[in-house]
Amino acid sequence: MLRIAVATTDGTAVDEHFGRSSRFDVYDLDPEASALVETRRLELTGDHDDRAPSRLAAVRDCAIVHVTAIGPSAAAQVVNAGVMPLKLPEGTPVADVVRRLQGVLGGTPPPWLRKLMHRDDAGRAVPAPRWSPS
Repeated sequence: MLRIAVATTDGTAVDEHFGRSSRFDVYDLDPEASALVETRRLELTGDHDDRAPSRLAAVRDCAIVHVTAIGPSAAAQVVNAGVMPLKLPEGTPVADVVRRLQGVLGGTPPPWLRKLMHRDDAGRAVPAPRWSPS
């Protein structure tokens, strides 16, 4: 299983900068199925740098966060938390993102992706930890 987050305003397209995003849709997927697990809404308070910790907390249980842009400081924080930020062109359909990742998971995922997938010591898929708004 792979858990991903998508920075989106409407749930249909990747269309938000990480620091300006007030919504992350979280999906669980494997090669055969995908499910929208949760829509996580966040307040837009403070400036960019002040918002990064709350955005990171919202996606910390995900392997990948899809955004249109992310600043270098926020990107470093996200990567250090074990989440891979991926920049996509604005308007990329969420359905396409999910479909492409399912295709990758159905084959041989690259090493960086295998490392990010939630697995136990025996290699079995395990549920990702739950997010809890603070």
